[in-house]
Amino acid sequence: LESGDFQYYQVRRMESDPTWVPVVDCFKSGVVNEFEIAQQNITEDEDQFKLAQRYNTNLTRLRNVTEKDYPIQYVPSDANIDAAIDVFDRVNSLGTKLSDAELALAHVTGKWPQARQAMKDKGAELSARGFGFDLTFFVRSLTGVVRGRALFETIHAVPRDELEDGWRRLIRILDYLVSLLPNWGHIHSTNDLNTTNVLVPAVVYLSRRGGEFKDERTIRQFVRWVYAASSWARYTSQTDQRLDHDVSKILQNSEPWGELIDAIVDQRGRIELQPGDLEGRGVQHPFYRMTYILTKANGAVDWFNGLRLDKPHGTTYGIHSHHIFPQSLLYENGNLANESHLDRQLVNEIANRAFLTGSTNLGLGSKSPTEYLPEIENRYPGALASQFVPLDPALWETGNYRQFLSERRKLIAAAFNAQMEKLLQELPVTQPKSLEELVAAGESTNLEFKSTLRWDVKNEQVNKDLQRVIAKSVAGLLNTEGGTLVIGVTDDGDIYGIERDISSLGRKDVDGFYQALVQVLENHLGREFVPFVSPRFEKHDGKTICILDVDSSPRPVYFREGNARDFYIRVGNTTRPLDLQAAHEYIGMQWES
Repeated sequence: LESGDFQYYQVRRMESDPTWVPVVDCFKSGVVNEFEIAQQNITEDEDQFKLAQRYNTNLTRLRNVTEKDYPIQYVPSDANIDAAIDVFDRVNSLGTKLSDAELALAHVTGKWPQARQAMKDKGAELSARGFGFDLTFFVRSLTGVVRGRALFETIHAVPRDELEDGWRRLIRILDYLVSLLPNWGHIHSTNDLNTTNVLVPAVVYLSRRGGEFKDERTIRQFVRWVYAASSWARYTSQTDQRLDHDVSKILQNSEPWGELIDAIVDQRGRIELQPGDLEGRGVQHPFYRMTYILTKANGAVDWFNGLRLDKPHGTTYGIHSHHIFPQSLLYENGNLANESHLDRQLVNEIANRAFLTGSTNLGLGSKSPTEYLPEIENRYPGALASQFVPLDPALWETGNYRQFLSERRKLIAAAFNAQMEKLLQELPVTQPKSLEELVAAGESTNLEFKSTLRWDVKNEQVNKDLQRVIAKSVAGLLNTEGGTLVIGVTDDGDIYGIERDISSLGRKDVDGFYQALVQVLENHLGREFVPFVSPRFEKHDGKTICILDVDSSPRPVYFREGNARDFYIRVGNTTRPLDLQAAHEYIGMQWES
């Protein structure tokens, strides 16, 4: 308000103005006399009767409020929180109605007040890793975990203990998924997905199967379905019904991914991409995100600085969408008209887009493809092909722009279909090395022996410092190129076994050993990295050996002890810590370039 307006509404101004009347007096008979008020407020240019008539009209409108029929909802004294929220929603529906997700969250927080904050905190943590999830996604996923449904209303009556247990399971599943998607699906953030809803069926699937995929074949089928569901916009309409349908298939089948693909085929007619599907499609179309995923899967690098495109590179080297044929060049040569909607679609089509870091994109400006594409192929052979750019120089001429688009659409479509087919192919089974082969090979950069998990052989007692050594060794393998850690074998290759470890535990069997090992890794490395460590057990001369097959990590792993954080790598046949500067440089080489 302006200062004059503000002054107008002050109490002293109201008291001196006869047109300001206490609202309760307006409903009392004979208290407010509009003719007297008009007489007090009349000016030379106004008619008292007309002014009084205007005041009377306003009074009548106000008094008519009492004639309206307003439904009354009563909350009985013995009502529970769900009944109270239902009444609140019915009353509120006469104004701004709560969405189904908001109402579901109201039911959740009514029984578990900390739920909203827990979701916001987890959302901020995952967002820092590139995966942004809103409250609607969290509520939908929590509903799937605790109820096996995708409809928000089904969570209304779930008690607090089940909600909290479901939340603990959900955050573990999400940690697993955001660790798995970059490695297996080349999906490095939720920006790579058309909608986060494509992850809801996976959340429900994992919640019913121990929180992890059982093998590589299942992971590949899951990734293939995510590609299809995101690219073909499975959940852009009839979201609730389609999600609930797909979640029901998850619960009915141990291997549901084929049926879920069939549902997309029923909806779209096919999942194979045809070149014509890309015609006129711009950056808002789901296949734009899929094209970026395909370039990452191809190992694409920036055309001028050689940086890999599958990692974030900060502000300066963030990923930009580059027009291969600059817009100004296409419009200036008269091939296309900026005033034409169809021509603008062709200029901004997916087939005219490449993915480059910011510095390169800005540096290219409005250069013609005939000027800069030959230089790229010379400096980084294969860089153009990895982004599906036709290699025929004749197609780089501005006059052949439409033919360029036609050829590139074909290349993108072929790459998508080939990637989908590749995910279905059965890979040759590679048998892990046996204990005898490992012992014969001896320690190396990717192979290390440890006598025990926690049993001090020299002092014949439990020594928990040894557990830290195991965790550091696993961190070193995760941060380098992966490898194998054998527990129960001495540095010299002698078989010692883990029997003394097992006998020192509360549960004196192999499962007890496995649980203790997982706990050590979770405590010192983080739960999200446990899926990259696969234990197996072998017997040799009556002694049990634990073999840990460790994958390379998609991001840096720190050994944690209280507030301390240390970074370990494998150097030769040893695990060594790096100081702050060396760790920073190593991380830059290993993950950011």
